[in-house]
Amino acid sequence: MKIESLSIDFTDEQKRYLEGFTTGLQISRVGRGLGGGNAGKANAEPTGPDAAHIKAQDKVVASGKKLADQEKFKREEHPFDAYPRLKQQALDNAPPSPADNFRWRYYGLFYVAPAQDSYMCRLRIPNGILKHWQFAGMADLAERLCGPFCHVTTRANLQVREIPPKHTVALVEGIQDLGLCSRGSGADNIRNVTGTPTAGIDPQELIDTREYAREWHYHILNDRSLTGLPRKFNVAFDGAGKIAVLEDTNDIAFSAVEVKDGFGVEPGVWFRLGLGGITGHRDFARDTGIVVKPADATRVADAIVRVFIDLGDRTNRLKARMKYVIDGMGLEKYLALVEEKLGQTFTRVAPEALARRPGFDRMAHIGVHKQKQEGLNWIGVSLSLGKVTCEQMRGLAKIARDLGDGDIRLTVWQNLLISGVRDENAELAVAAIKKIGLAVEASQIRAGLIACTGKAGCKFGASDTKKHAAEIGDWCEPRVNVETPVNIHVTGCHHSCAQHYISDIGLIAAKVPNGEEDDTVEGYHLFAGGGFGLNADVGQEVFHDLKAEDAPKTVEKLLKAYLSHRASPDETFLSFARRHDGEMLRKFAEAEVSS
Repeated sequence: MKIESLSIDFTDEQKRYLEGFTTGLQISRVGRGLGGGNAGKANAEPTGPDAAHIKAQDKVVASGKKLADQEKFKREEHPFDAYPRLKQQALDNAPPSPADNFRWRYYGLFYVAPAQDSYMCRLRIPNGILKHWQFAGMADLAERLCGPFCHVTTRANLQVREIPPKHTVALVEGIQDLGLCSRGSGADNIRNVTGTPTAGIDPQELIDTREYAREWHYHILNDRSLTGLPRKFNVAFDGAGKIAVLEDTNDIAFSAVEVKDGFGVEPGVWFRLGLGGITGHRDFARDTGIVVKPADATRVADAIVRVFIDLGDRTNRLKARMKYVIDGMGLEKYLALVEEKLGQTFTRVAPEALARRPGFDRMAHIGVHKQKQEGLNWIGVSLSLGKVTCEQMRGLAKIARDLGDGDIRLTVWQNLLISGVRDENAELAVAAIKKIGLAVEASQIRAGLIACTGKAGCKFGASDTKKHAAEIGDWCEPRVNVETPVNIHVTGCHHSCAQHYISDIGLIAAKVPNGEEDDTVEGYHLFAGGGFGLNADVGQEVFHDLKAEDAPKTVEKLLKAYLSHRASPDETFLSFARRHDGEMLRKFAEAEVSS
């Protein structure tokens, strides 16, 4: 459709309305499968699994606003309908168009140019648990089709990198051959479902999260109407085990709690519901005051997501997360709409009705730890910023098969656990892990050192985060003796995959001025005092425009300042950092001497 030139002068707002209206008519015909012969049906009610999404887009267009490009891509051709073209691109070893680069993320494939002329692939592993033969199978696939390594991610997931276009289809189908999948692990979809990594084996857990993560995982996979959301969406289940899942950083947080008797609610273990977590935007999931029966978790999550489908922003990608819907209308109004979807009211309890949850052990993801099962242990294996080679993967798989229960358990701390190791085999398992070049111990600094991919493999990264994080660890570990856990998170961009805001010390990449006009170098803004769980809060900025080359010594001096000025030997870095403002922390650090 073309708007002919008129003698009338329209305002800018009117011109934008007409442009959006015209574009909307064009793409709605495609989105509904309408061709030239079906012009009379252009106003037909959308049907099928994509109907709710099309209706939401129609409202945007009717209001005179422009859909984001990604929304247009989805309407023009649903990614799951475009698989033949992905196969053809693989045959041609051809890179994707911008539209297809978005679409292929529905298969877990991210084309990462200009960082690399290749794809990255991210999997779906509910609760982060896979079998030894699946882990070994991923090693074989990576060695044949990708860079010869895998990364454990901050969503207790695996990703492989350096995938040439010609290998994309073989990889996706090879993953499925292993009983795993990558479907829906990228773009505007519900991402990998995280849960307590020690589920079912943790002495202090309130509930085993595996069943609930698995149910939600398959619910997503088998309902196309839950794909193509306004933006990505995260869900986590925390069973109150020793290792944190960071569920309060997710859009939906299910946290196991014990409801006490005498408060008008059936006593026992429920999930406390949190909504709207997105710590890259400085917000944790808000406690709704609602508790959910574990058996109802999938149904409740489904209703929450469907309200988001109806109301999420489809024009501005920066404001398209559920947090912003809640910010705009208020939490109670959002919850009322969810209750309408559910067809029932929520169960609410006062804070005093909940027993105190057991605390986390911030070193439980490293080393040998007793399981709830008599005579069995889990062993936390330390990986270098999440990286594990194919040879090491096969070695770990053999150890899990021969000396453990056969499971490999991934954590959000970029490492993994081998579970079910008998007492008499623990020493042998540790020796076998060390023989393949890995460790089961780490310093307080090294154990909490996290980094995203950074510019080496991500087009958004402004700095080489994994390289700089390794330099921070290598420099600080021999120079500062910290007796309590310290998390140091290094992230490459505003997406905050390494969650810099919630760590004791967090660094976010920035282009830092280098004296001359328009000359910049890789660097960071440094924050301190972030936390999670009972200590949830966003860190405060301490250093702005810190050159990457200066980061190791700056972190060293900040840690030394903590040791010099802490209130007592038992005071944590978190407590110390929160007792002072950013300016004072900076002065303390600048007064220290690097050794």
